Amino acid sequence: MLAVFEKSVANSPEALRSPQPDSVTALKDGSLAKHFGFLYSASVTVNLGSAGLMAYSLDKQNPLLPRLFAVVDDIFCLFQGHIDNVALLKQQYGLNKAANEAIIVIEAYRTLRDRGPYPADQVVRDFQGKFAFILYDSSSKVTFVAGDADGSVPFFWGTDSEGHLVLSDDVEIVKKGCGKSFAPFPKGCFFTSSGGLRSFEHPLNELKPVPRVDSSGQVCGATFKVDAEAKKESGMPRVGSAANWSQNY
Repeated sequence: MLAVFEKSVANSPEALRSPQPDSVTALKDGSLAKHFGFLYSASVTVNLGSAGLMAYSLDKQNPLLPRLFAVVDDIFCLFQGHIDNVALLKQQYGLNKAANEAIIVIEAYRTLRDRGPYPADQVVRDFQGKFAFILYDSSSKVTFVAGDADGSVPFFWGTDSEGHLVLSDDVEIVKKGCGKSFAPFPKGCFFTSSGGLRSFEHPLNELKPVPRVDSSGQVCGATFKVDAEAKKESGMPRVGSAANWSQNY
C-alpha cells in the first residue's frame, strides 16, 4: 500500500527529515505511483486531487497480513493485517456481519469525527491485532494513520524534498520517494492532520525523536520514543458536537 499527502493535509514531523535531504519529489508527474504500479501488478491508484494519492494492490501480499481497501462517504482507508476482536467492534459500531477491518476503521473514525464518547487513543487501543492503516477524509481533508503496539506489520513513513508525507508497507517505495528522510512508523502510535504524532499506549506522554543512523553512519530521519519524563496536559477541551474531533487530538 502507498499514500502520499500534501503537507497542508499531513504535515510530517520536522525530525523525520534528514539533515541532508535528497532532492526527491514523490508527487512529481505521479512518478512514485507509477513505480508502485511497476512493482505491484494490478495496482489501483486513487487520485485525491491537490491532497495527494493512495494506491494499493493485492500482489505480493502476506496471506497472514492481508491488504484491504474501502471507501465510505468520501472516506478512504487502506488497511493491512487483521483485527482479532472484529465481532465486538462490529457490535460496538453497529455494523453488519459483512463489514471488514477497513470498514471498522472508517466507522471508528466517523464516530470520533462526530464527537464520540472516547478519545482517539482509546479508540485505536481498542483495535486488538496486527495492523497498520492509512485513512483520508476528503470532506474535511483529515488524515488518520496508525500501527499496532508491536509493529507487527511492516510500515514506513518519510518526507520528500517538498514536505509531502509518504507512507507504505514497502520500505523501498519510501526510500525512492524520500531518499534518506524516512523511518519505520513508530510502534503503538497514531498520526492525525492536526494532532500530529501521538502514542495511544501512553497518551499523556510526549514523544521525542531519536536520530536514526544507517550502516554508513549517515543520519536518516528519526525514530520516535515515548518520553517518560515529559507529560502532556491531562484532559481535553469539550466542544460542540459540530466540531471536528481532530482539532483536539
